[in-house]
Amino acid sequence: MTHSGSDDEPDFPGLGEAPSPRTTAAAGHAKPAPKHHDGHRDRLRERFSDAGATALADYELLELILFRTIPRRDVKPIAKALIARFGSLAEVLNAPPRRLMEVPGVKDAVALDIAIVAAVNQRAMRSAVKSREVLSSWAAVLDYCKAAMAYETREQFRILFLDRKNALIADEVQGTGTVDHTPVYPREVVKRALELSATAIILVHNHPTGSISVTQDNALSN
Repeated sequence: MTHSGSDDEPDFPGLGEAPSPRTTAAAGHAKPAPKHHDGHRDRLRERFSDAGATALADYELLELILFRTIPRRDVKPIAKALIARFGSLAEVLNAPPRRLMEVPGVKDAVALDIAIVAAVNQRAMRSAVKSREVLSSWAAVLDYCKAAMAYETREQFRILFLDRKNALIADEVQGTGTVDHTPVYPREVVKRALELSATAIILVHNHPTGSISVTQDNALSN
């Protein structure tokens, strides 16, 4: 028998029951527990904005890249795993996408973003060398060559062709070999230098361990 309008019993079954915690949360009266990385992104961006890159560790700079590709996940473990796997930030940026994706959490989009950052870095370094006197910016030349080829998995033989003012005319990879050998053909080197009217050349040779060897030859100007 129902008692409509009674203060002791509800008009509808269950209406007078105390709401369960689950119901309260669903109604928006309780917020989910904050995750440990909430606010971390804003703090990291603020540190970069206020103090610059020197205030951040390598893995934190890598986090800033990953933020854009992975919007709703703690990326610190991924950034640290990448550094641990490849040894340094430079090696992460220059790693082949297929190897990057061997690290858990790294998908196609992440590997592509890292490759884009590496390409922009190399292009910027080359711009710092191009149309300038190379000998007066030797450190920039070395930085550019290292960024461009030091972390290649196979040896390369690269030539920087210079004009009479020691400005860069062209930068070309003349040969790619194996993990510990690359062929060099002097006749082809001289032929290409004459085609470009180069008066000097810089020969660059990498080692897949991460180092490079650089030699300058001014014999063409004689």
